[in-house]
Amino acid sequence: MSSRAPQDTGHATQRLWSVDEHLADVLAAIRPLEPIELQLLDAQGCVLVEDVTVPVALPPFDNSSMDGYAVRTADVQGASEEFPAVLTVIGDVAAGSGELPTVGPGQAARIMTGAPLPPGAEAVVPVEWTDGGSGGGAAAGMTPASAAPQGAGGEVRVHRAAEARAHVRSRGSDVQAGDLALAAGTVLGPPQIALLAAIGRAAVRVRPRPRVVVLSTGSELVQPGETLAAGTIYDSNSFALAAAARDAGAISYRVGAVADDAETLRSTIEDQLIRADLLVTTGGVSVGAYDVVKEALSSVGSGLAADDEADGGRMDFRKLAMQPGKPQGFGTIGPDHTPLLALPGNPVSSYVSFELFVRPAIRALMGLPDVTRPSVRAVLKADEALGSPAGRRQFLRGKYDAESGTVSPVGGSGSHLIAALAHADSLMVVPEDVTSVEPGAELEVVLLG
Repeated sequence: MSSRAPQDTGHATQRLWSVDEHLADVLAAIRPLEPIELQLLDAQGCVLVEDVTVPVALPPFDNSSMDGYAVRTADVQGASEEFPAVLTVIGDVAAGSGELPTVGPGQAARIMTGAPLPPGAEAVVPVEWTDGGSGGGAAAGMTPASAAPQGAGGEVRVHRAAEARAHVRSRGSDVQAGDLALAAGTVLGPPQIALLAAIGRAAVRVRPRPRVVVLSTGSELVQPGETLAAGTIYDSNSFALAAAARDAGAISYRVGAVADDAETLRSTIEDQLIRADLLVTTGGVSVGAYDVVKEALSSVGSGLAADDEADGGRMDFRKLAMQPGKPQGFGTIGPDHTPLLALPGNPVSSYVSFELFVRPAIRALMGLPDVTRPSVRAVLKADEALGSPAGRRQFLRGKYDAESGTVSPVGGSGSHLIAALAHADSLMVVPEDVTSVEPGAELEVVLLG
């Protein structure tokens, strides 16, 4: 993957980067993954890179939309329960039938849903409009052919008239041969997969789902299910970000927490490069004595992150004018210049950073033109004004009500409040030049659902 090296570290450390500058820098280094051909189910969630045209009409033949009897309209004209049309049943037409009986005057063929309309027939009368060949009143259904093969013969009484083409799906009524089935750029979900299968495509050319490796750092982290010792906490970040990567369309791999040791981290990252189109770390990017990601990647040699700009790879650690998520790292590492985003370790900071920077990177790797979450304008519904630090773009958790066009705060502004994040469905955005948002004021809301 070719990429643009981030801006020089020396300049990055002398100023605060804006959210928009950092995102632009990340996206400038991302190139969509090369297209490959995949079988249909393997292509689910991928972006189509070719226009797909319809080789055959759908449906490919006139067929019945009901279980009933294929008839000529003249033979059932004026039919009623008091004066039913009595027709001779000449056979069955089941779905998949090859040789078809010809329906002549005074005749009917028992027909199943999806079966081809036989020659001579002009309409289908549902079995509920008939006696089902029983000689009695209205039928509720057909007796299975295996249990009553005689149902394909004898007589049937039709109690209602039918217009021409009644209950008939016309050939090509879905799509015609030569029509555009799916355009390049389409994300393949279940309905699109169904259409491709219906027109006979077994494989398609797509950009594959990006492989995203997520790893968290911190000697204090314990895996869920294990016993907490003094001073330890459960590792939630790697689970949250791996799930978020999957939600964005990627194939995600979660690596267990790495202890605060630079050499161990470098070795772990190097091992993961073989299966990564994008690497995401969380924790260790601030200014503490144990901020291992910054230590491990700021000075790595050409084995991981090349110091030589001509080689195309380097890591850049910077501060952003945002809250939460001020410390960020970004660069490309390894022989293929794999993008790496280093996010802060506080749970809310890491998740907000993922939504703002990693999700767009994943979507860009997929080749999607629209890489960011949708946003709306909403009116703040709160008991008191929301404060925000000057010069920082703040992202607060919120609950959005589309019906009323309002958004309410969820929890406080602390970057450790996981419970509040779990109950939020949006991020309220307070601009850098705003320090207070009064109830009733309008603000931008990023929708997370």
